[in-house]
Amino acid sequence: MKEQLISVIIADRPYRLSVASEEEEQTLRKASQVINKNLQEYADNYAFRDKQDLLAMVILQFGVELLKMEKAYQYQEPLKEKLLNIDKLINDYLEKD
Repeated sequence: MKEQLISVIIADRPYRLSVASEEEEQTLRKASQVINKNLQEYADNYAFRDKQDLLAMVILQFGVELLKMEKAYQYQEPLKEKLLNIDKLINDYLEKD
């Protein structure tokens, strides 16, 4: 698929984006749906002056989630290395027999 332009709507505003694949297009469309859903949840539950307030809260929410995932990943990487070492030791042992 060659690059094509798509349009997504976030906070009632259209944004034209260039995508290189169907997978990228699906990801962008899904992301815009998640953002709009979160915006609506904040609008329904909190007082706000304008959509910028809602967008700021959604961005903050995503930032917190990203930092939590990065922290969890930091703990997984050393574990992955240890498991790979154990796997190698087991394979080396089994190959000797």
